[in-house]
Amino acid sequence: MAEAVSHMAEGTLWYASDLAAGERRLETMELRVRPGTANADLVRTIGVVATVLARVIDASPAGARGWHPMGQADASGFAAMACDELLVHTDDAARGLGVPFTPPDGLVRATLARLFPWAPGADPWPALLWCNGRVGLPGLARQGRWAWHCAPLEEWDGRNPADRR
Repeated sequence: MAEAVSHMAEGTLWYASDLAAGERRLETMELRVRPGTANADLVRTIGVVATVLARVIDASPAGARGWHPMGQADASGFAAMACDELLVHTDDAARGLGVPFTPPDGLVRATLARLFPWAPGADPWPALLWCNGRVGLPGLARQGRWAWHCAPLEEWDGRNPADRR
């Protein structure tokens, strides 16, 4: 569980840094959560880095872009990627702990629509998990590879970017 939570925190902080750095990849920093961090501190860390990302997004000028391996993301792309990471890895952690996790439907729908416009018209939560290669859906096998569309939606070419990789 600690690995999944650390990954969420690190990814969210990377997104803030990538958006603030602009379109050119920034490779000068090593952002990581200290191994062995207590669970309560990990949860607090997620709240802090989510706040940092929200403030970077709020301060970003219209049209700002940041480097990401899956494309030049805009602020909404970074926000959606962070939401996706938080949703999917919270589910991972909950499964590891044997506790139920039911994400907010509106957040799932918004994340799905922003990052996976090709998603099947299934129940949103299983569809988001399918888009992330976590589960199969009726009539759709579990994906072996997946990708986000993190650039602005108007730049989407109508295809699943995982099919181009």
